[in-house]
Amino acid sequence: MSIRDQEALEYHSSEPAGKVSVVPTKPCRTQRDLSLAYTPGVAVPCLEIHRDPSLVYNYTAKGNLVAVVSNGTAVLGLGNIGPAAGKPVMEGKGVLFKRFADIDVFDIELATEDPKEVIRACQLLEPTFGGINLEDIKAPECFEIEEELKRTMRIPVFHDDQHGTAIISGAALVNALSIVGKSISAAKIVFSGAGASAISCANHYIRLGAQLENILMCDTKGVVYEGRTAGMNKYKEKFARKTEARTLSDAMVGADVFIGLSTADCVTPEMVLVMAANPIVFALANPNPEIKYELAMATRDDLIMATGRSDYPNQVNNVLGFPFIFRGALDARATAINDEMKLAATNALAELARMDVPDAVRRAYGVETMEFGRDYIIPKPFDSRVLTFVAPAVAKAAMETGVAQIKLNLDEYRECLERRLGKSQEIMRMIIHKAQRDPRRVVFPEGAHDKILRAAQILVDEAIARPVLIGPKASILARAQALHLHIQDQVDIVDPATSERFAAYRDEYLRLRQRKGVTHTEAPFRMVNATRFGAMMVRTGDADALIAGLTQHYPETIRPALEVIEKKTNTKRVAGMYMMITPKGQMYFLADTTVNITPDAADLAEIAIMSADTVRSFDIEPRIAMLSFSNFGSSRHPLAEKVAKATEMVRERRPDLVVEGELMADAAVVPEMMGDYPFCRLTGPANVLIAPSLEAGNIAYKLLMRLGGCEAIGPILMGFSKPVHVLQRGCEVNDIVHMAALAVVEAQAVTPAAALVPTEVRGD
Repeated sequence: MSIRDQEALEYHSSEPAGKVSVVPTKPCRTQRDLSLAYTPGVAVPCLEIHRDPSLVYNYTAKGNLVAVVSNGTAVLGLGNIGPAAGKPVMEGKGVLFKRFADIDVFDIELATEDPKEVIRACQLLEPTFGGINLEDIKAPECFEIEEELKRTMRIPVFHDDQHGTAIISGAALVNALSIVGKSISAAKIVFSGAGASAISCANHYIRLGAQLENILMCDTKGVVYEGRTAGMNKYKEKFARKTEARTLSDAMVGADVFIGLSTADCVTPEMVLVMAANPIVFALANPNPEIKYELAMATRDDLIMATGRSDYPNQVNNVLGFPFIFRGALDARATAINDEMKLAATNALAELARMDVPDAVRRAYGVETMEFGRDYIIPKPFDSRVLTFVAPAVAKAAMETGVAQIKLNLDEYRECLERRLGKSQEIMRMIIHKAQRDPRRVVFPEGAHDKILRAAQILVDEAIARPVLIGPKASILARAQALHLHIQDQVDIVDPATSERFAAYRDEYLRLRQRKGVTHTEAPFRMVNATRFGAMMVRTGDADALIAGLTQHYPETIRPALEVIEKKTNTKRVAGMYMMITPKGQMYFLADTTVNITPDAADLAEIAIMSADTVRSFDIEPRIAMLSFSNFGSSRHPLAEKVAKATEMVRERRPDLVVEGELMADAAVVPEMMGDYPFCRLTGPANVLIAPSLEAGNIAYKLLMRLGGCEAIGPILMGFSKPVHVLQRGCEVNDIVHMAALAVVEAQAVTPAAALVPTEVRGD
């Protein structure tokens, strides 16, 4: 994955600066709200907590709040860059906590390298936080800090640089040894690296059954052996072996397992060759492993290998650990994260990897097969099941070892976890992975616009699509250069005025429209229109999808597409749908929001069926509500009766769909209100909402977006035989990228996989 320096700086500096903010969870808009939130109302919970300190978890955010604490002495691969320079990393850690486990984080950077001051600062923070994640603190001070905090504090303290890698790599190791038929108790294990991660990994492997005498640890001075004095400390001393080996090369002879937590390219093919049969190599240095994946695999065909990288099999990624470990610890109100909880996390990850992988996960990663074996020994970081496997295992271990302060019903807890993040978090990632599997050519008529150019760079960098930009080549490249983009030779640029295909497009357009008011004289002028030209590229197969509308009104964008691109077979209407994601992560699909002004019952039925089929393509089972101002005949009005008739038509045409109507919007999404209608066929809140008119649908999605804080992805146009999508005016770069990914996935469904052939480049 290629990330430009300027892109990273823009990402962090765009308003508001940084990556995190504090968002109130309760309303504070009226004087009454203010009185409840602060004085005098706040005194009531204060007194309750004073009476019973455990109630702080009931009345404050403590139970879902973690401090990410660092002094910046060992930041990623950057070293001792200090607390301020390390702050972007700590904010990023907070983003991962929130994204993967819905845990809130305050990052706290301390301006000290004195372990005692770090210890005291954390101790003073105990009333505020439910847990503390120590981050990027150098060894050996990190050991001293964590040990003292665990001894003196009554909330979970976890140094992720130590234990995260140990827990995840431990799961991978257990599974790898199982595949090659070796016992962990007999395995000879060699470490390259003797810092916090390596020592923690070694200790964790011992808890898993490895024997201390079978572990050889190497650092920059060579093997850690009995009697060595240079570069030693009490934590390394435990692993000093009585051995003649002095170098990493010596240590590797006959080794069953290599664990790399050191530097790039320190392992040679010769070292791999002298390992035991069916060797296991975990080269975890980032971003470049101790030995390149391709080189290691070419050296031994009996090798199982893992790295820290996402572009190779078996990624050992700490994000598989810390969010879910803290989730379970917080929810059990654990006073510590003990060894049993760490082992529970390892065993849960190992077990999950051995289970059948759901279709949705395979599709998300763009592979046909994903099953337990040499190339799949650890779950994928974006497997949504990790939350519901690891967090309950950690909570269970906390309860069994007596560090939990509350008792959880684990079945109910798993259901709670599934609701916490919801399916919506997975949808766009799944779509992007599908697109990356077989990128297609996406044409952008507004090719010189800054946002389109930035989106094009991302689409190229992420291998999502081959952008086709319409406009003068010189102007587009000059603007790209001014934006510090590097898209030359990576995108196709087509200028209608000079295109060799112009005459063919003009003639085809005239053939299509000559009996619909277009004359021979008008055709060339109309074909100069960039959107119409782009649509003709899609029609003729010179591009696979069209995305336009960033600077135009909706009708100006969709009309040229309707003139040129045919509708699907047996489809009479084109319709528009928005994917609406609420601030709590709930997801709804709302149609028709963009095309059909006054649909009749047959139109509504067709829109509902198209919407349901689209939603199913996202691996979501649709529950359709046909919306009205009436509930099941409560108002005898022709508009309500139209919706009721449409509902029956959907049932007749598609008995496989769950559809109900006519329904008011609140009755469709509030389960308690459905209780008044025991005959209602919805099995839960509706997730596909069909508006009775364009007026209603358009108003609804804009209010949800502007007042309700929903994220709107779309409009997703349905009914065209080839992908066409219209952007919201003024939408953001990420919205354009998402729409392009959607378009690519649709194009993949229209035509089978094919090599990406560059389009002509004209317009110098």
